[in-house]
Amino acid sequence: MYTEDPMQKMKFEKINVIAAFASFRDDGKFVRRITPIKFKLSSGDIHKVKRVRRSYTDQVGTSLHIHFVVVTTEDRYFDIFYDSENMYWYLTVELDERLSFDD
Repeated sequence: MYTEDPMQKMKFEKINVIAAFASFRDDGKFVRRITPIKFKLSSGDIHKVKRVRRSYTDQVGTSLHIHFVVVTTEDRYFDIFYDSENMYWYLTVELDERLSFDD
């Protein structure tokens, strides 16, 4: 389990993600080019994404990291990201739901 301390340590764990990749906006469901739908941790836990609260990019060397702050159907908050160079998904940290993010 990840800490709920606001000064949480980042943990880069590879995860498996089912995501939609869209070339154009469609019926309001997929308004982002990449939308995570469900992800599985190495522990075997599976989390279905209820909503993407926020997304942002981060340039790391030659790779673009596309971060998603997601809310799962269990109302848990995670920061996950897609590494565009290596084509891997990672879990950064589980966030405390008391932290507020703009939609």
